[in-house]
Amino acid sequence: MRLGKTSALLVLTFLMCVSCATPRGSPGALPDIKPGQRPPLESEEAGLWMMMDRVAERLRTSGRVITDANLNMYVRGIVCKLAGEYCPDIRVYVVRTPHFNASMAPNGTMQVWTGLILRAENEAQLAYVLGHELGHYLRRHTLQLWRDIRAKGDFLAFFQLATAAAGFGYVGPIAELITLGSIYQFSRDNEREADELGFELMAKAGYDSREASRIWEALIKEQKAAKDPEKIIFFSTHPSTEERVETLKQLADKATAGGVDRIVGKERFLAATWPLRADLLRDELRQRDFARTQVVLDRLFESGVGLGVLHFYQGELFRLRAGEGDEKKAIASYQKALEFHDAPAETHRAMGFLFVRAGDKAQARNSLERYLTIRPDADDRDMIKAHLQEMQ
Repeated sequence: MRLGKTSALLVLTFLMCVSCATPRGSPGALPDIKPGQRPPLESEEAGLWMMMDRVAERLRTSGRVITDANLNMYVRGIVCKLAGEYCPDIRVYVVRTPHFNASMAPNGTMQVWTGLILRAENEAQLAYVLGHELGHYLRRHTLQLWRDIRAKGDFLAFFQLATAAAGFGYVGPIAELITLGSIYQFSRDNEREADELGFELMAKAGYDSREASRIWEALIKEQKAAKDPEKIIFFSTHPSTEERVETLKQLADKATAGGVDRIVGKERFLAATWPLRADLLRDELRQRDFARTQVVLDRLFESGVGLGVLHFYQGELFRLRAGEGDEKKAIASYQKALEFHDAPAETHRAMGFLFVRAGDKAQARNSLERYLTIRPDADDRDMIKAHLQEMQ
């Protein structure tokens, strides 16, 4: 395996997401980690922890961590609700990366990627993913993986991962993460185990566990629409099978059999995440996987929330895709966005430039002038004025 200058973020995420091939109850299974537990300094587990402590520090100063206090308090609150007495042992970082993922390192470092936050519809769905990853942490799956690799004589592969994690920064090609994720085959038994423990944590915290299968079904739909499904990171370490969805549904049926009302938390989730929604949609569009992004937008439209913003980004998708008839579709989406109070001011600007390309100077001037009226302090004000002068 040739890693080159693999980013530490990439390696950290891989190590945090994986589970080993040793089923619970077999000779290789480990006792759950205890609250406040740290491994003995002379142990191999301590070596893993120290390595990941260094990588976590690099993550903290990488510039990719979201610093919004309200969002961080909200996400950490969910983690602590699920983790209970383990809460003091866990460090939570919300990382600006437009891919669906959450992960945990053996030292208690949790990453929550903004692609997950964009795709979750409510707090219960986010809690399911976080609970699943807590399951991997509590079961100490990374240490099991290390021992499995060592038993197979593949120490060099793990050493290369550790060296890369210790020595390099956080900006690296996503393709390398996919490659690393495909090196190891992940045990369905371990995934079931993490799901079952995650469900226990959800139920104890009062969440509606029926939301777990719903977010998986949406992800599978997104995977089918993607131009390159292999680049969906979450599926490089988690099996995306129909059997998985059925298992989640069966677990949910058991957990909700009592008929007690469970927490969905849609309003709380939207209140905490809405301020970042535009940025996350912009990040999503930059991937240029338009069919996949359309699936994401369709789900967001179903919520009926923030329609002005959503129609604007639907127009942006059409504009950037630039296929036959897409300019007209983009203009129609922008016009639809303006029917709602939350349409971004940039809607007028984007529509104005499309009218310029279509040769409709009157509509172009009207849209661009409207943009400057709403945003008199816009950074591109001088450029817009220059365009307006050219159209006189």
